[in-house]
Amino acid sequence: MSSLPEPLARAYAACESLARSHYENFPVASRLLPAAMRPHVAAVYAYARVADDIADEGSQPPDERLKLLDGWQRRLHAAVAVEAASAPPHDHEDLVVVALAHSIRTLDLPLALFDDLLSAFGQDTMTTRYASWRDVFDYCRRSANPIGRLVLRIAGFRNEGLDRSSDAMCTALQLTNFWQDFGRDWRAGRLYVPREVAGACGATETDLRDGRLTDAWSRALAECVAVTSEWFDRGRAVCDGVAGRLRYELRLTWLGGHRILERVDRLRHNLMTQRPTLGVADVPALLWRAARWRLATDD
Repeated sequence: MSSLPEPLARAYAACESLARSHYENFPVASRLLPAAMRPHVAAVYAYARVADDIADEGSQPPDERLKLLDGWQRRLHAAVAVEAASAPPHDHEDLVVVALAHSIRTLDLPLALFDDLLSAFGQDTMTTRYASWRDVFDYCRRSANPIGRLVLRIAGFRNEGLDRSSDAMCTALQLTNFWQDFGRDWRAGRLYVPREVAGACGATETDLRDGRLTDAWSRALAECVAVTSEWFDRGRAVCDGVAGRLRYELRLTWLGGHRILERVDRLRHNLMTQRPTLGVADVPALLWRAARWRLATDD
């Protein structure tokens, strides 16, 4: 990115620091991305991170969190509507809004995608159960898919085919995170396995309240893994539809998410107490598979 005024440079630096400080299953604004993309991707991530923190703030009642999310959304809209901040940013939230508003104006990013994100975070404050796959997929459409589309826009891609495959990959990543966090979400009062799946497998919440992940729940989670794997298959094409360093970033994202899903499958009976993760030891294999993409994903 070309030379920026000091307040704007400081705003982007704050976003990049936030992106580096949080664990994710996939790289966020990593060095694999072209340097010109990194600040913009970090700004998108930072905005979503703040919204996620608001939605998960357990000390606030749901209606208060909804008000805070609405305020966060309005702050971005207001910042985009003006050419420059009316006052120097004084806290990390101001810095995030200043940076992202600049990215939106510079790259003509659709505000509607950010509105979708905020609607999903708002849903998190009110909805703790999902009746059907249709409901879960609708949540993914708003919670995850906008991020992939924004990354493509930042890279200069505006292509419906790429958007569709990106949506599929992002849905797969979101679903993987649900199963990865099965025990953690249950303890927080949330359950993302659709009731239609649990019911068909004979899985009940009574078992979970007793701290037991029964064979019925293992069958339900096996179906969840199978459905998620299909979304990964549909989303793989986006990794071949882009070029340069972004291609390797997306390959690593796909591979990292898929490896987590494989570990979820192996730990189905233990997800109440164990959370599958990636570690430093996974990096060499993921890099190798990213370099030998077609062979590695056809194994």
